[in-house]
Amino acid sequence: MIRHREVPSVFVQSFLLLALAACATDAGDSAATGGAAAGDPPAGAAELVLTNGKIATLAGEGGEVVSALASREGRIVALGADDEVSGWIGESTEVIDLGGRLAIPGFIEGHGHFMGLGNARMILDLTTADTWDDIVSLVGEAASSAEPGAWISGRGWHQEKWSEPPDPMVEGQPVHDGLSAVSPANPVILTHASGHASFVNERALELAGIDADTPNPPGGEIVHDATGRPTGVLRETAQRLARAAFAEEEANRSEAERDERAREQVRLANEELLRKGVTSFQDAGSGFGTVDLLRTLADEGALPVRLYVMLQGGMETLEGRLDDYYMVGYGGDRLTVRSIKQVADGALGSHGAWLLEPYADMPSSIGLPTTPPEEIERIARLAIERGYQVNTHAIGDRANREVLDLYGRTFADHAEMSDLRWRIEHAQHVNPADIPRFAELGVIASMQGVHACSDGPWIILRLGPGRARSGAYVWRDFMRAGVIVTNGTDVPVEDADPLASFHCTVTRVIEGGETFFEGQAMTREEALRSYTWANAYAAFEEDLKGTLEVGKLADITVLSRDILTIPADEILETVVDYTIIGGRTEYSRGS
Repeated sequence: MIRHREVPSVFVQSFLLLALAACATDAGDSAATGGAAAGDPPAGAAELVLTNGKIATLAGEGGEVVSALASREGRIVALGADDEVSGWIGESTEVIDLGGRLAIPGFIEGHGHFMGLGNARMILDLTTADTWDDIVSLVGEAASSAEPGAWISGRGWHQEKWSEPPDPMVEGQPVHDGLSAVSPANPVILTHASGHASFVNERALELAGIDADTPNPPGGEIVHDATGRPTGVLRETAQRLARAAFAEEEANRSEAERDERAREQVRLANEELLRKGVTSFQDAGSGFGTVDLLRTLADEGALPVRLYVMLQGGMETLEGRLDDYYMVGYGGDRLTVRSIKQVADGALGSHGAWLLEPYADMPSSIGLPTTPPEEIERIARLAIERGYQVNTHAIGDRANREVLDLYGRTFADHAEMSDLRWRIEHAQHVNPADIPRFAELGVIASMQGVHACSDGPWIILRLGPGRARSGAYVWRDFMRAGVIVTNGTDVPVEDADPLASFHCTVTRVIEGGETFFEGQAMTREEALRSYTWANAYAAFEEDLKGTLEVGKLADITVLSRDILTIPADEILETVVDYTIIGGRTEYSRGS
């Protein structure tokens, strides 16, 4: 079964973030400029009207700005000047006086982990730890009140962000002795901020069956000290050894307890995203069970944030079930499942990204492929035959090249298909020779602006100055080549805040006030489009969202300051005042 849309091939499109005229509907253009759509007498009152604002529609060639907007039944019905839209106000209309504030198309998170965000709010938060000793103290405090044998979990540690190195350490990372001392009766698993490594204590190693003689699994590494003893660091697929033991505790819960916990994760994720102005979220990898839950919640009207979910799994998991799970705009455009996530390598921070040349700070390693390219290609061919988009995690330059190669072979064997919009997730470090290939193949660079500032202080250590300059987070080089570049946070790897990622995208200011190759920064308009229209395009949803036009979904974020004009250092002081989804105010600051 082949599903595709007959629209112009992205293979021949130039970079569209600055030229949206081709995407703007005639009705949207007319309304945005105060034309007939804004002035026509309404057939009935609007449910929501925004007035007295600076509404950046991002529609049309010039990205028209209007002062008022009306929506009914979840869609925008009018845009224009206040007096042109006032006729839509009725007795029951919610009217919001923006007081000159900036309203934009709702932020779309281009790559994050929805359930992971909720889960991160239910376990130890390690993101603020200043040293390894801080983390040991947090675990010790948790162990003091935990039942013996209960697992303690946390996420967010990053050795490059500690103020001092751990002592002792192996390959820049701690050993488990201190952690094991404060939690002798409780197994502990602490996930790296990137998600591509975990740290476990002695009890967890025992339950996982890991000792000095345990071989590395394919695509993973068990780190050992000079004597051959496991240090507690498990890279990439080696994490699965400990997670299998951890999963036994989850299996012992009742079905009702598991459902309650999953629903709480969804609730917490939605709550945080709404507070941060996110109206749609692209979930980078979930299983069929999670989709079942999300579909149920959509039926219950319990999914305020719209979700685009990438299915994740191996060939055996996916092959027999894809047709049953393909859905577009389910539950009133709350849930879409039309893509498959694959993982080609690990992360730069954990030395897991697959490189063409060795790491500058670890010459013995080029990282590793977490999934053999031939396996990814098998799944890619299954996906294209079933009408699914493929979105593959690739961070290192070798991984990016391998994915481009296998995409190219798959496309060549299906030349009858166009507008595939396959993606490479992250594309953090690429060889300059491969940048034009993204454009030639129509592959979207699904990137996360905030990573450049978060990783900037240590990227040169990993890659050396030459490779960092020519291939790391090269947004502008991609854009010059005609590649669609999207934006996001990879939450819970980073905070879900779009404003922090927007700030990095336009400044590339890193810790200490320095800039990380600022010539690769986007303009503010480009950055906003990367967080709205480009993300909608990358999910085949640009006809529904990403710009504010008559007929599109009334998904709107209202900000306390005008991030398009204020001094750059004030962007991080900006907050979300309203998050509106389908014309309904889902979040209002202070209410």
